Amino acid sequence: MDPLNESLFDAQSLESPAEVASSLAPPAAPGHFDELRGIGTPAPTGVPRLGVPSQPAPLHDASAPAPTPAEAPADERAPAAPHWADFFEHLGTEGFADLPRRAVSLQRQIRDNGVTYNVYADNDGPQRPWSLDLFPLIVPPESWAKIEAGVLQRARLLNRMMADAYGPRQMVEEGLLPPALVRGNPGYLRPMHGVRPPGDTWLHIAAMDLARGPDGNWWVLSQRTQAPSGLGYLLENRLAIARQFPQAFEALHVQRLAATYHAMMEGLQQMCPAGQPPHIVLLTPGPYNETYFEHAYLARYLGIALVEGNDLTVRDQRLYLKTLQGLRPVHGLIKRLDDQFLDPLELRPDSTLGVPGLLQAVRAGNVLVANMPGSAWLESPALLGFMPALSRRLLGEKLLLPALPTWWCGERAAMEAVLPQLNGCTIKPTYTGDDGHAAFETVLGSRMGRRELDEWAGRIVREGDEYTVQGYLPISQMPTWTQDRGPGHITPRSVLLRVFAVSDGPQSWRVLPGGLARLAGADAQIASMQRGGSSADVWVQTDGEVDRTTLLQSHATPASLARHRAPVTSRAAENMYWLGRYTERAENAVRLARLTLDLLGGEDLSSPALLTWLHDMALRNALVPREVPSLPRSRRVFERALIAELADIDDGGSVGYSLRCVRQSAAAVRERLSPDHWNQIVRAEAEFIRRSTEQAAERGGTGVAAFGYASAAALRMLESTSTALSAMTGAQTDRMTRDDAWRLLSIGRHIERLAFLSGALTAGFRIGSVHDVSGFEAMIALFDSTITFHARYQQRRDVATMVDLLVLDGDNPRSLAWVTQTLRGRIARLAGSAPGKLTALSHELPDPATWTLEHLCDAGPDAGYAALMQLLETCETAAYHVSDAIGIRYFTLTSESLRSVGA
Repeated sequence: MDPLNESLFDAQSLESPAEVASSLAPPAAPGHFDELRGIGTPAPTGVPRLGVPSQPAPLHDASAPAPTPAEAPADERAPAAPHWADFFEHLGTEGFADLPRRAVSLQRQIRDNGVTYNVYADNDGPQRPWSLDLFPLIVPPESWAKIEAGVLQRARLLNRMMADAYGPRQMVEEGLLPPALVRGNPGYLRPMHGVRPPGDTWLHIAAMDLARGPDGNWWVLSQRTQAPSGLGYLLENRLAIARQFPQAFEALHVQRLAATYHAMMEGLQQMCPAGQPPHIVLLTPGPYNETYFEHAYLARYLGIALVEGNDLTVRDQRLYLKTLQGLRPVHGLIKRLDDQFLDPLELRPDSTLGVPGLLQAVRAGNVLVANMPGSAWLESPALLGFMPALSRRLLGEKLLLPALPTWWCGERAAMEAVLPQLNGCTIKPTYTGDDGHAAFETVLGSRMGRRELDEWAGRIVREGDEYTVQGYLPISQMPTWTQDRGPGHITPRSVLLRVFAVSDGPQSWRVLPGGLARLAGADAQIASMQRGGSSADVWVQTDGEVDRTTLLQSHATPASLARHRAPVTSRAAENMYWLGRYTERAENAVRLARLTLDLLGGEDLSSPALLTWLHDMALRNALVPREVPSLPRSRRVFERALIAELADIDDGGSVGYSLRCVRQSAAAVRERLSPDHWNQIVRAEAEFIRRSTEQAAERGGTGVAAFGYASAAALRMLESTSTALSAMTGAQTDRMTRDDAWRLLSIGRHIERLAFLSGALTAGFRIGSVHDVSGFEAMIALFDSTITFHARYQQRRDVATMVDLLVLDGDNPRSLAWVTQTLRGRIARLAGSAPGKLTALSHELPDPATWTLEHLCDAGPDAGYAALMQLLETCETAAYHVSDAIGIRYFTLTSESLRSVGA
């Protein structure tokens, strides 16, 4: 047994769980507050305190006392704080011995739920599973009361600052704020000047990043007002951790979160300028944003539609959502998009994420935006030093929650005061998110040598307004569960707490009783998810009754249930349509490639017509490049080219390319897919690429061409991919709600199938391969109907039996009759027709009821089966024509589809 683990179990048998935790958990690093024990640890002897200049410059947060370590030394054996002792006492009957299992269960839950966070600095790829620690950060009631009061006050102050900046501008005129930090900030939007928001509320969601100093008090490090992230991730954190510690969660009287979200939505609905009930949506930059999972999760939790910029349009100064039923008015918009990308007409002209004309609709008062555009300037760290004076002027109150001492170097006095003390401070950019200003990551002076400090001092002297210096705070450390060695152990890690204030009515806010705790890496001093940090749930205790409000409605009416059915946007509909087409296309490509390789590897391949048909089908479906010699001339060259093309995901059109397109289409509508379905799609592509790369490496090559000689390996890979695609098909046909989005997915699949199968039959009859035994069997196999054919017709191999099964059989899901009839019905259902009633677009497809075996086979081989060939050509042409018509009608919303519904 691992020595650490052995000592853990020995201690557990003799002491209470809280004593075990306190005895085995290392103390916080010197100079940091120890969350587990509730005391500070003394700073190392002879090491000066960092970031506490003695004489703060005027107009800055000089009223805030310098953070000092607690006087009481932290002994390694000091008992756990009462709230942590309660937590460990309620671990359950197995106590610490069960923590490794719970950690594994937590990781599996995060993976199965598909919780991800895109880390652009991660060398392993842009997306990784969300990192969540097993232990929560526990905040007792007395500590939370101070946080709550301070955050509420700062939310009111920030809202007043916004109202003043876009209104009378008293802050600047009275000298309380330098103009460079307001109108000189790129986040200040001049088109918003003079706007009065609904309910006089500029900020509906504000986030404060807090840290506990060595003295045990909480300090404000930064504030986020543009599009603060975390409201979705903290929900997932809560569900995951509460499931791991259900007894402790109940015993500690942890405040619930649902009541705050419910109040936020009610506040937004109350302030929306029009609409009963108002229509609110959540605007996301799209699936490649680092927090896209949170956007989809939050929209689903709140019961609102998740939309992208091209889902919306502005007409007559009003905002509309493009849906399958037409244009639907939008009255409220929760944005998760930075302001500069919101409107390409008035802001960044190169933005493809926003909505042209959105600011015009905002100025007209026809849409509520949370938060209102133009709040980015509030995120400048330079403002923190001016806020005490602003609070006294605008609110008539002293700030309850202090910020770290902050110096904006655009003021000479502040710059001269702080330059000698850079080694004990952090250096931050004054203006963030703009190419015209200095952009750099936060720099710790304590990690730089004298030469680097002099270089930074020179930059500050030359362009002082670009730099803000903030005192360095040794932030508190909480216990975390680490399994980097052995079965696991407790490790202290630095923690930042993000707290949210949300509006619950006009100029009224409440603080979410929880938050998002961010943990620094093992060797990091800055807690950042982008730098590979992790997160923790936040448990806020209460002395009173726990508010058990839920978003579930106890008395639902048909009208209220109908409102919760999110509309299908045109963008989501188009991606669902192409998800269906690419899934079917990938299946067809796999089946055709397997059939071709099987035949090429066989001993009997003497039919020139079959070789010509295989070559024609491979070209039509992009399985081989067009410059490859024909199959009858060079079988082996053709085979190598086909195998090499399988995994070309960039320029080809074969299996790998189709799998990539499936994943990209699914990513755009991930909020509509179950975690299992999404994981199937991701694994299918990843496994296909992995196996092809391994085969290439085994043969000494570095590219996919080296894989070209492994016919047997290619067949095994295609078989595995076929199984994965079958699982996807099962998820699409058996586990999705039959709404309009699913109908479009199904329509996409059947259009692709109709075009592929009718084209294959056309080529087979035109080339004559179906008249040979081997060609006949190949056609039946391509239709995946071999077993049915031989069970029904035994040894017969004539055109009549083929037409009967592959064209006319209404019970065969791969016959043209079944596919066409299904398409006609689903197109009519999509248009809202009553059962059995077809639309004009449905009639664009031929009616299988008029097809007869006698008519199709009447003109025999001498006449080239003219009636059959005409039908096959009609089916293929109609498939592409209907596809174009669906795009015009439902995706681009042109001509008669440009109508407003629900106004």
